[in-house]
Amino acid sequence: MNSTYNELLARISKLDNSNSKLSLDDSVRLEIPNFTKDIKDMALALKPWRKGPFHLNELFIDSEWRSFVKFNILKPHLNLKDKVVADVGCNNGYYMFKMLEFKPKSIVGFDPSELAFLQFSFINHFAKSDIKFEIAGVESLPSYGIKFDTIFCLGVLYHRSDPIKCLKELKSAMKQGGEVFIDTMYIERDDEMVLSPNGSYSKIPNISFIPSIKALQNWVKRAKFKSFEILATKDTDSFEQRKTKWIDSQSLEDFLDPNDSSKTIEGYPAPKRVYIRLT
Repeated sequence: MNSTYNELLARISKLDNSNSKLSLDDSVRLEIPNFTKDIKDMALALKPWRKGPFHLNELFIDSEWRSFVKFNILKPHLNLKDKVVADVGCNNGYYMFKMLEFKPKSIVGFDPSELAFLQFSFINHFAKSDIKFEIAGVESLPSYGIKFDTIFCLGVLYHRSDPIKCLKELKSAMKQGGEVFIDTMYIERDDEMVLSPNGSYSKIPNISFIPSIKALQNWVKRAKFKSFEILATKDTDSFEQRKTKWIDSQSLEDFLDPNDSSKTIEGYPAPKRVYIRLT
C-alpha cells in the first residue's frame, strides 16, 4: 500500500470502538457508543462507497448500490451454516457482513482494491468480525491453499477478459460437493451469442463480453461444472443503482440513453443480470 493508504489504515485503528455492536437488516448497522466527528470524517474520506448501505449510529452511508436487492434475491437459496465461504470480488465486504447471520464457519473475501480493503477495515473495526480480507483477485484462488464449500462471485465475470478461465479458477477452489453463486450481466437472446462492446458498455471500459444465457451456460460447461441453475433474472433499475452524495460521480441514469432507457448510452441493450448457482 502507498503512504496515503497506510495513513488511513493507521487512523482507522485509532478510532474508539469500545462496546461497538453489529446488527443486520437491509443495512449493516453499527452501534458505536463513543461516536465522534473523526468517525464521520473517516467515512467521508473513504468515498466512493459503491456497495452498502451502512448505518453508523445516525450516520447513513447511502451507497450507490442498494446491495440488499441482490442479497435478498440470493438469500432463499443460501445454506451457509458451518460452511467455509469465499466472496470473490467482495468490494467493501457488505455481502460478507450479511452472511454472518447464517453462521458460517469462516468467510474470506478477495478483492484487489485497496479502497475496498480500507472500507472493509473501517466497518470491521467496529463490527469486530472474524472475516478475513485478501487484497487479491480471482486469479489467486488456484494457489490460495483453501477449498471452499460456497463461493460467491458477484458482478465480476463481465470484467474478465477470459471469462472461462475465471470460471475454471472458481471451480478450482470449490470443495467436492460445493457450490458457486454468480451474478453477471447478460443479453436477452435465444441463441448462443456474446456481445463484445466497442470501447465501453454503460460507460464502463473494462467489460469484454456479455453473453446470452445459453452462451453463459456453454462457458460453464467448458469450465467443467456439473450443473447450471438459474435462480433469477432482473433488469438493473434506478432503485437498485443510483447517484448519491457518497459517490461524487455518475451512476445508472448517466449510463443509459436519455431518450430510451432500454438502451445504454452507446446504444447497446440496457443492463440485465442473471443469478445462477453452479455445482
